[in-house]
Amino acid sequence: MAKAQRVKIWLVRLLKIGVISAVAGLIALVAAVLVAMQSLPSFESLKSSPNGQMIRVHAADGTVIVSLGPSFGRWLSIDQIPHVMKDAMVSVEDKRFYYHPGVDPIGMARAGWFAVQHRGTGRRLQGASTITQQLTRNIFLNNSYSFGRKAREMILALAMERKFSKDQILEMYLNKVYFGGGAYGVDAASRKFFGHPGTSLSLPEAAIIAGLVKAPSNYSPTADAKAAIGRASVVLDVMRKNGVISQRELEAAKLDHVSLAPEAPQNSVRYFTDWALPQLDMLIDEPIEPLEVYTTIDLNMQRAATQSLTRNAPKNAQAALVALDRDGAVRAMVGGLDYVSSNYNRATTAVRQPGSAFKLFVYLAALEGGYSPDTHVVDEPVEIDGWTPRNSNGKNAGEIDVRTAFAYSINTVAAKLGQEVGFGTIADMARRFGISTEVNTHPSMVLGSSDARLIDMTRAFASVARKGIAVAPYGITKVTTADGRLLYTHKDDTSRVLVAPWVAAGITDLLQTAVNIGTGRAAQIGRPVAGKTGTTTSNKDGWFLGFSSGITTGVWMGNDKAKAIPGLQGGAAPARAFAQFMRAAVAKRPVEQFETEVTLPEWQLEPDNEAYYGNADDVSYADEDGNPLPNGPQDRYPNDPDGNLDPVDEPRQGKLDQRWIDDVLGRPRQPKP
Repeated sequence: MAKAQRVKIWLVRLLKIGVISAVAGLIALVAAVLVAMQSLPSFESLKSSPNGQMIRVHAADGTVIVSLGPSFGRWLSIDQIPHVMKDAMVSVEDKRFYYHPGVDPIGMARAGWFAVQHRGTGRRLQGASTITQQLTRNIFLNNSYSFGRKAREMILALAMERKFSKDQILEMYLNKVYFGGGAYGVDAASRKFFGHPGTSLSLPEAAIIAGLVKAPSNYSPTADAKAAIGRASVVLDVMRKNGVISQRELEAAKLDHVSLAPEAPQNSVRYFTDWALPQLDMLIDEPIEPLEVYTTIDLNMQRAATQSLTRNAPKNAQAALVALDRDGAVRAMVGGLDYVSSNYNRATTAVRQPGSAFKLFVYLAALEGGYSPDTHVVDEPVEIDGWTPRNSNGKNAGEIDVRTAFAYSINTVAAKLGQEVGFGTIADMARRFGISTEVNTHPSMVLGSSDARLIDMTRAFASVARKGIAVAPYGITKVTTADGRLLYTHKDDTSRVLVAPWVAAGITDLLQTAVNIGTGRAAQIGRPVAGKTGTTTSNKDGWFLGFSSGITTGVWMGNDKAKAIPGLQGGAAPARAFAQFMRAAVAKRPVEQFETEVTLPEWQLEPDNEAYYGNADDVSYADEDGNPLPNGPQDRYPNDPDGNLDPVDEPRQGKLDQRWIDDVLGRPRQPKP
């Protein structure tokens, strides 16, 4: 009995403490709201305040290349905004807008339950912000996520509801909210996307605009009309469920009949700004004042990059290029042949098999493990766990040195090196040099069967060019306010050494040889160049990556749907595009010699250095998994696609069959004596 009495006493005490705490908290909340109310500007002041943030983006020479944000349009009073626009926005963003005091307890409870269900996943609270909270965040706060910011947002929302009417709050919201494409407010959005004022929005148009608030960049009708219409159909369904439109009105709203205003032409520099500007969130706190963003892009190099891809890309192929200065500054970035038709950035986003370009990491691991360019290896048939890679011409050279094996992209030697140094070691080397995609450790990985991004591969070659010091691509050099106050400046980091200088010198030796007499000869530009080609199964991808005079450039060509491109080889169109671009890029730079002079292989081949190995970078020997594919006569003997001519003799080291050489070089075949 005594124990029960004590429990009762403690329960009463806890109840009193809870009631007192709740009353104290309520008093504190009321006081905070009252204080916030006194500090809020007037409705007229908020109407005249800036709607958003202007950002001017500068090239390396100071030229303004892009001006972003805000397009304001005309301020529309609540009576001028069409009812369908108001109904659409309230339905999809805050259906209890007219009933809550600025904070929606039901929405908060739902968001809290969501957080409990997804605890530990790192996902944020969903659907908890009312229109009033969004407005206070847009005007007074920022988008950083913290409990302190959320508490201030809620207090300000409660204060705004006490100071302004619902119509005033909705009017401010619809004139200030960001709809994407630099458009703030419904009038600016209507003019941008539909080409007419916001006072005459139709139901389908209102649904499209209302759907943009959730994710303006993802649902922008000018960037992805299909996504915008899909999101708008969700808005219309919500409006029907909320009873603001009838089933007949829903069925009459033909989203696919909406006429979109044509987008202003864009040039390839937008691939770069689309990549660089999102990094501002990580570099600076989000200020309200206008920003001046100074970038690394060199407009002359950018133009040269665009021209080199346009002139060299095969028919039905896409192309991308990234050029880095020695410290990682992005001097040129082209993510596709036409930004207007496709703003998908193939330089930074697309993941494709790099083919033999991946051998960079195989030979880096081998050099670090004790090999040298002059070490002798044997080009012979090899089998690793049932996998039997072949050279492109189906032949083997016997004993050669590492330099020769690399120059002619010998697959069997790469496989043997991978087996010896360890496939896990090669994967670690790739990750060490900045490959951010998953690297498998199957034997075929030595031939580039793992996907990679062009910017990552270019970064790896740039780190070699920097003598083994890590290079991190960057696009923003400094950020200031409009009045010149410095917010950020880039600092070069030379502290991360990836490999010893002698390893970097050794791989540079090999890369020079590949350009001088091997698979990358089309990349020669009249000054020292080091580089590597890459071609994947059935000519789906062609790569060339290399460096000269402090500039490292990566070129990729292929089809977005991974279809074969006839004749696409890393040593052909990509290498030619590299050479055309690099001649312009380094024209005003002094010639720089590498620490290691180019050394030709231990034996030379006549009459053509590449004749013995045929098309040295053709990897049609294997499928995407590295399994052998049959090479028919049409592959090995281009002058005899039907296989009717007599087979040629097997070329041996030091002895070449003239008819076989004629086939490889495309010469008319001489009759047998």
